[in-house]
Amino acid sequence: MDARLNLFGNQVATKVLKYLTSAHNTVAASTLPATTQELVRLRASQINGCGFCTDMHTKEAAHAGETAVRLNLVAAWREATVFTEAERAALELAEQGTRTADAAGGVTDEAWANAAKHYDETQLAALVSTIAIINAFNRMNVIVQQPADGTYQPGQALL
Repeated sequence: MDARLNLFGNQVATKVLKYLTSAHNTVAASTLPATTQELVRLRASQINGCGFCTDMHTKEAAHAGETAVRLNLVAAWREATVFTEAERAALELAEQGTRTADAAGGVTDEAWANAAKHYDETQLAALVSTIAIINAFNRMNVIVQQPADGTYQPGQALL
């Protein structure tokens, strides 16, 4: 299966990806824990059906030290006992922020308040930004049907 459009070989798409990557790098340098960032990216990618990003963020998280048990349970985080309360709040915010079309009100006040109990304002800004950025990446890849061939290596996608 080939992608409908080569995102890395198209001048406009490459420029957009560089801006998204720059935004990603800003968040990566924030005080939001790197593990939380990868869990959020992975969960949004699962929801959006982005195989390329699911492969990428599973491997990036493992490379950063995340365990196979936790990575395998991200899709079922509500029933899993391996995530901290802060991570659970971030995953809930990620799900609601990704599924905005499924909920007329978007992110609930309860989900926001729960996240705000665990993260300061700067970390919340990074969390919201992480959710928005990964959703943009996911949508680009899903639209062009970017294949997930399993060959992604940690650090490979940084433009």
